[in-house]
Amino acid sequence: MRSIKALSAVTLSLALAACDMAPKYVRPDLPVPVESPQGPAYAETGEGVAAIPAETAWRDFFTDPRMVRVIETALTNNRDLRIAVANVAQARAQYRVQRADLFPSVNASGTATYSEQPLVQFGQTQRLNNDVYQAQVGISAWEIDLFGRVRNLSKAALEQFFATDENRKAAQTSLVAETANAWLVMAADQERLRIARELEGAFGKTLTLTKARFERGIASELEVRQAQTSYDQARSDIAEATTLVAQDQNALNLLAGTTVPASDLPDSLTPEGATLENLPANITSDVLLQRPDIASAEHQLRAANANIGAARAAFFPNISLTAAFGSISQGLSNLFGSGSDFWSVAPSANLPIFDFGRNQGNLRYARATYDAMVATYEKSVQTGFREVADALARRGTMERQLEAQTSLRDSARVAYTLSEARFRAGVDSFLTTLDSQRSLYTAEQSLVATRLTREANMVELYRAMGGGLK
Repeated sequence: MRSIKALSAVTLSLALAACDMAPKYVRPDLPVPVESPQGPAYAETGEGVAAIPAETAWRDFFTDPRMVRVIETALTNNRDLRIAVANVAQARAQYRVQRADLFPSVNASGTATYSEQPLVQFGQTQRLNNDVYQAQVGISAWEIDLFGRVRNLSKAALEQFFATDENRKAAQTSLVAETANAWLVMAADQERLRIARELEGAFGKTLTLTKARFERGIASELEVRQAQTSYDQARSDIAEATTLVAQDQNALNLLAGTTVPASDLPDSLTPEGATLENLPANITSDVLLQRPDIASAEHQLRAANANIGAARAAFFPNISLTAAFGSISQGLSNLFGSGSDFWSVAPSANLPIFDFGRNQGNLRYARATYDAMVATYEKSVQTGFREVADALARRGTMERQLEAQTSLRDSARVAYTLSEARFRAGVDSFLTTLDSQRSLYTAEQSLVATRLTREANMVELYRAMGGGLK
């Protein structure tokens, strides 16, 4: 018993003091500029304290309570997110399985052997029964990890688990952004439907007036046909917008994983917006490291680095240990009696001499995988930088575009009112009124699209900077 304890202590000490064949991990330099781009498309840093997206809870970022409730529903019921959570559980279990190889598996076993043999003595033959009972506790073929092969495989499994968990976080941030955008698209389509209905009424009145003037011989048939085209266009747009609203609701239900209550559906785009405004106008590249997709790529890189260590260790001897301690006797009643104990220790070593290039091929594969993971990590950083830069470029010009589009809509509305009054007074031809109607309709639709772009840009900037986890 003392020998077993001593041997176990020695082997555990050797395992803990074993060398690590994996290269020292060094994070690659970020292949992007330190600061965010500058230029006429980018806004200057404003006054006041900007909210840090990665530290701003999505419940605080989105200000419309209906949208918040829909996002909460999606985070609870969305099937893609459930798959991501299940993947994390799988990776955690795989890590536990791999980590268990670091420690010896202790097993208890018992055997009974019954045999009968002939015994010739003094010319007489007798039958001799030989029953043997045995009970033991031991370890079987436990690899003493002197060169870090098992530990590096365990590290790789741990990093894979971390990467999978970061993928789950990335799925959550994407789901928050997708749900918010789907809600905003439905709000914009509701707004377009309202505008189409309002203009259908206005165009209908114009068409009625033009027909009356035609019957009195004041207007021509051409003017009637022109008024009819505007009215029919509005009717067609109403049908199209009605379809889009229904499809938007279907998309929102899919993201939410259930039917969204009517009370949580949007009816229009609110002028004050549905998100916070005080996001930063520029960033440093270090902020990208907070994004879960980039963190996942780095964990994959660390796993590939650990796999190189495991592949290197395969070139060195594999030392394993089998040991047992127990009791043996020829009678069941004496199995645990005095003097029946036994122990055995069987260390073994296996040194690869010629494997036809298998270990060398595994090492080359591990190194090539590492190189691929470096490129994947750098591409993830570059993609993240581009997404943030695009969102900042859009944000930098958004207010000017929205102001211009609002002014255009207001001017088109005044022009339509004046042209209609002049047409009714007989001062201008119907063609002027028709052009004003179409210009107003186009300006109204463009303003809705611009407001939607502004809201979607804030959501994308929040996501691209790592928001949506809290």
